[in-house]
Amino acid sequence: MNVTPAQLRLLAGRAEALAAEIRRLCDGVPAEAPEYARLAGARSAAGSLDRGGEDLRQAAGDLDRFLTVRECGLPWGVCPEHGRTLSSEAGAATCRVCRKAWKHDRLNGPCAEPVAWKVTDEAGTVTLMCAGHVLGARAVLRNATFARLAAH
Repeated sequence: MNVTPAQLRLLAGRAEALAAEIRRLCDGVPAEAPEYARLAGARSAAGSLDRGGEDLRQAAGDLDRFLTVRECGLPWGVCPEHGRTLSSEAGAATCRVCRKAWKHDRLNGPCAEPVAWKVTDEAGTVTLMCAGHVLGARAVLRNATFARLAAH
């Protein structure tokens, strides 16, 4: 299962709403009522839910930053649309399928395309990769799972 920042924010909102509901219930009991003291645990739970909501929002922000700044980084470049179809000559690269050209040697350096997929091989190793690298991975990896990451 992929965890998205939106899912974490939704959970944070639910935790905060539950904390507010608990407070409304407890605040309706007068301090002189016999059950007032027995609600200390409920008031404490509301505070814990508030802190949990804050932690979930922080985690959503951390995940947002992680997903938006990641480059594929595999040690060779690819055509973002066709995968491992590049040729390199005189410091420039060209896709042999679509003929798109780059004025730098895109083939023989780390891939700078944005991460778009989480690939888990049959041994459980997770690799984050761009859409172009996934094309090749799908062809060679057996029993791997491919999970599209949320677009930002």
